[in-house]
Amino acid sequence: MALTIVAYITGWCPDCTRSRRILQRSGLPYIEIDIEKTPSAEAAMREINGGSGKVPTVLIESDASRSVLVEPGDRELSDALQSAARAGV
Repeated sequence: MALTIVAYITGWCPDCTRSRRILQRSGLPYIEIDIEKTPSAEAAMREINGGSGKVPTVLIESDASRSVLVEPGDRELSDALQSAARAGV
């Protein structure tokens, strides 16, 4: 089962820094996209999260499910990553 994790972030956002640490600690592979440095990334993020400009936006997608977390708290992101890891086992 394929698992894709994409984090849309900015360099100045403290919530992005916090979410990055949680993603790194999870040990799961993920893609980080800075919406201010990557052309059309903000538009792609807004398409995924219903038009919101809020960061971080984290997409967790597998063959069986899709979750979009907008400005997730530590617990919400950790729980979603743990669920994704279990589903992939």
